[in-house]
Amino acid sequence: MASNRKGAGGASSKGYMLLAVLLLVIAAGAYGLHRWTKNTNHSAGVKPGAVQQLEKVKTVSKPQESYDVIVAGTDPEGVAAAVSAAKNGQRTLLVDGHNREILGGLMTLGWLNSLDMNYGPGEGVLHQRELLNKGLFSAWYSQIEGDSFDVVTAANAFNKMVAAEKNIDVLLKVKSMEPVVEKGDTASLVKGMKLTLEDGSEVTVSAKSVIDATQDADIAAAAGVPYTTGREDLGDKKSRMAVTLVFRLKNVTPDVWAKMRQRAEQDNDEGTGSNEMSIWGYKDMKDYPAVNKERIRMRGLNIGRQNDNTILINALQIFGVDGTDPKSKEEAFELAKAELPHVVDHMKKQYPELAGIELDATAPELYVRETRHIQGEYRLSIVDVLENRDQWDRVAFGSYPVDIQRMSPADTGAVVTVPKQYAVPFRSIVPLKVDGLLVVGRAASYDSLPHGTARVIPVGMAAAEAAGAAAKIAADGKMTFRQMAANKESIAALHETLKKQGMALDSYTLKPEPFMEHKAYEGLKVAVTLGLATGGYNNDFGLDGKSNQQRFVNQLEGFRKFKPAALTGSPAGALAKGSDPKSLPLTLDTAAHMIALLVKAEAGAENAVSVLTERGLLKAETLEAIANKDELTNGDTYLLIRDVYNAVKAES
Repeated sequence: MASNRKGAGGASSKGYMLLAVLLLVIAAGAYGLHRWTKNTNHSAGVKPGAVQQLEKVKTVSKPQESYDVIVAGTDPEGVAAAVSAAKNGQRTLLVDGHNREILGGLMTLGWLNSLDMNYGPGEGVLHQRELLNKGLFSAWYSQIEGDSFDVVTAANAFNKMVAAEKNIDVLLKVKSMEPVVEKGDTASLVKGMKLTLEDGSEVTVSAKSVIDATQDADIAAAAGVPYTTGREDLGDKKSRMAVTLVFRLKNVTPDVWAKMRQRAEQDNDEGTGSNEMSIWGYKDMKDYPAVNKERIRMRGLNIGRQNDNTILINALQIFGVDGTDPKSKEEAFELAKAELPHVVDHMKKQYPELAGIELDATAPELYVRETRHIQGEYRLSIVDVLENRDQWDRVAFGSYPVDIQRMSPADTGAVVTVPKQYAVPFRSIVPLKVDGLLVVGRAASYDSLPHGTARVIPVGMAAAEAAGAAAKIAADGKMTFRQMAANKESIAALHETLKKQGMALDSYTLKPEPFMEHKAYEGLKVAVTLGLATGGYNNDFGLDGKSNQQRFVNQLEGFRKFKPAALTGSPAGALAKGSDPKSLPLTLDTAAHMIALLVKAEAGAENAVSVLTERGLLKAETLEAIANKDELTNGDTYLLIRDVYNAVKAES
């Protein structure tokens, strides 16, 4: 469910608002419904269960002086890493610096009780596609109600997995966690953690390796790992995806639930639907008139059922929130709680079946989608996802849509592409400049666009399971994780270990997508990388569609933010006067004039092509490939942008 699993607080950044104009508006994006339902069978095995009592997590009051592995963070990825390490004979400390009493983090305390699943590319048996993420994720998934679940069931399932491992000590409610770092000439080494316990006492715990499973790579950042923030790699550091406060409604009896399902099914839209535990619909909630219009928006409802006649709703989006700043997050809580009574009142008036619902509670923790993106030995790129690439050191597979949630109230969000299957490499959890540390979860080494798919929980748990197993292999081989990442024998051993734990990590080859065989594909790759093109749920990038003057100006303005010092001119100066530029075809001469203005080359429409060619900003082969120079297509414009991008990048 694309909207259910993605990154962090949005800012109403002018740059990204401009970029939003460039994105193709997809129906699901416009409605705010991003649940992935195509070619999947969500109803298999999905059913409500009995209300469970929350089980107490067995913890230690004080950790031992040393462990083989310390896992920081009790989100699903932390649980997977700790259990995997313990299964491989590693004495493991699972520690958390939030005021948590249960395991599961985002799923159980952020109340994000609907999963973004990854399915294989084939049809599968009885049209039910195979889950890509096996191993510990599947072991946990088999214990819950389905793709949406009761949060108590989920917390108990996480607890059972941890409690079954004799090699794990759990330590909760520490007041602070800091890495113990030994500085080196070429790389620092994490040697353990300094912890301030709940009673205020301080202890230093040594470890052969540390796995950072915090949501925001807090340990990695403190240890000196380089990272980007939000959309920084797209030239907009301040923009981040909206944060959400999940809220709970009561009085949702089986009869009310049946009526809600009926409404979702009657919407007759590919982006709406339901099963016994989930509803993704009520798309016109996007039109809710927010009281706080500058900071709050609603989108179509993603609804997860609980076992006690309550439901959890993931739909309230809050903008301008820094997920790494406690004060900013506290402000987000206050904004959301002030807005929610109005939201619920609107729902009761708008939908007859909801007339008797009441606001019951809000999640203890915010659902923050995006903060830091660490720099690792490999940075997963959007082209990796676009081309369904395998990786030799694969540790996880994904296929969830690249779902980019709103950055500001004016934004609609977008689905960049829908992969069939891509691999996450081990190198993407090995940070630069720091040894003795692995980073798993949404803050791993992914560019911000592929983060839109790779940040989902099943992918994170798979990579975390690999991290736990890797700790044993690195220790036995007396090597760093960086050395291990370059050693094919060690990666082969890791694959063998993970397969024994039930993971599926076979290599694969998929035939190229149709858009990859288009003559403009090299241009499309650059346009997608720059955030200037989206294909939606159908991977339709409109390469043969006609461009227009306004669209190309918008694209060039979006392009500017990558090299603002080199692209200082105004391409809008070439727009025809007295007509609607959206209705005017884009000629090659006009397009070249716009580029010339952007780079401040002295040229007019009559000679811009030759001037730009002489300067190496346009290639002769690109010009020859344009079939109709009086009416450029989207594909043609992407090729022009590719030429300018490559030339400007080479000059810098």
